Amino acid sequence: MAWPYFLDCHRYFTSEDEGCYDPLEKLRGGLEADEALPSGLPPTFIRFSHHSYAQMVRVLRRTASRCAHVARTYSIGRSFDGRELLVIEFSSRPGQHELMEPEVKLIGNIHGNEVAGREMLIYLAQYLCSEYLLGNPRIQRLLNTTRIHLLPSMNPDGYEVAAAEGAGYNGWTSGRQNAQNLDLNRNFPDLTSEYYRLAETRGARSDHIPIPQHYWWGKVAPETKAIMKWTQTIPFVLSASLHGGDLVVSYPFDFSKHPQEEKMFSPTPDEKMFKLLSRAYADVHPMMMDRSENRCGGNFLKRGSIINGADWYSFTGGMSDFNYLHTNCFEITVELGCVKFPPEEALYTLWQHNKESLLNFVETVHRGIKGVVMDKFGKPIKNARILVKGIRHDITTAPDGDYWRLLPPGTHIVIAQAPGYTRVIKKVILPARMKRAGRVDFILQPLGVGPRNSLHGLQRTGPHDPLGGASSLGEATEPDPLRARRQPSADGSKPWWWSYFTSLSTHRPRWLLKY
Repeated sequence: MAWPYFLDCHRYFTSEDEGCYDPLEKLRGGLEADEALPSGLPPTFIRFSHHSYAQMVRVLRRTASRCAHVARTYSIGRSFDGRELLVIEFSSRPGQHELMEPEVKLIGNIHGNEVAGREMLIYLAQYLCSEYLLGNPRIQRLLNTTRIHLLPSMNPDGYEVAAAEGAGYNGWTSGRQNAQNLDLNRNFPDLTSEYYRLAETRGARSDHIPIPQHYWWGKVAPETKAIMKWTQTIPFVLSASLHGGDLVVSYPFDFSKHPQEEKMFSPTPDEKMFKLLSRAYADVHPMMMDRSENRCGGNFLKRGSIINGADWYSFTGGMSDFNYLHTNCFEITVELGCVKFPPEEALYTLWQHNKESLLNFVETVHRGIKGVVMDKFGKPIKNARILVKGIRHDITTAPDGDYWRLLPPGTHIVIAQAPGYTRVIKKVILPARMKRAGRVDFILQPLGVGPRNSLHGLQRTGPHDPLGGASSLGEATEPDPLRARRQPSADGSKPWWWSYFTSLSTHRPRWLLKY
């Protein structure tokens, strides 16, 4: 029986002199203790080394303490072995969503033995804090206009297995899975297969697809469940998952539209935007832009070091596909290098290669349009749908009525609609050099009594959500206008189609009225 993690060893076990032993010491890691920097070093000093779980937690908490007015740490859950999945957040108002401030998340170490991303996010947290305090205008502007969430290690249990072997000795798969021997990037619901089915159905929504009930019959890792609940709690707009084993940026879909094809180009409706997001990372990465065919990932040179995931290799249950099909969030996958567990002396160079790419990628969350959807009294409308003509993928508004729609440059027809309101259509032109989201608000009028003003919507309900949310779609059921029109009028007046039939002939089809 495990000793409760919240009980103190020195109070409930013997003293240090008698040999105090805490069964969960490795999980706690002395989290309350502070790790003092070597004397003479400034507080902005970043130690470019590998961090154990306890060291990572201490660094993140110390960083949040130094920048308490713009940072905080919080947990989204625990791993299978009980380690906290600790997130550090940067925002002008930590802990709360601000109106029209986009939310970004960066996740590392989903595979326990791919450690470069873990270290990059630990360094990025320290860098953001230090540069903000030093008055760096770029970082101050970024943190004042964006809410950034960093999860350095999604798989801390797998990391401990890989770290036990050490850099240079770690095998290609040792520590890849979590403590349940599950590959976390294959453990998410397969919504892509459902998307391909819905895409063939005219009028069916192929976004915000609910999690199928049969998914919960299988083995769902606590780390996976924590991420899914996290994405339902916060209205994320943009995300990146940092991996290792190659040097390339891949984007959805990761599962081929023909399951038998291991490599097949399978784009999303937002193919242009995903390319733009991927290039935002790759185009400023010195090694990804290196034209040498002998470099790591040389086979991606002709593609500009970006690739559609299914065109690389197809797999189901990926986190990126889940984000896109279940939420409003656009996620890419970044492979940071061919060495999964790089030696300590290579970490500083890796940071220099990825620092600008990470910042540039986060800044792209401000591309496209943003705004608020409200009624004529100024009351925000949550879960309103934002449609873009020609892109069969809608996004929904947050509880405050605000939304963010990532869009490439060009001319777009944008539509806002919600159950019980008329739809509003606007034309939006986004210049190629525009790097700040355009403000496009919508004021929706309530529907009239007459059936002609009925909102054309698709009736759809989501199943019970084991994650604790309401509907998986997060929206109310929309009325069926055709069903409403078939109902006989209470006052005995003629139905809406009567004038059409009477105009065709002098013989009025009264026999139709009894139906």
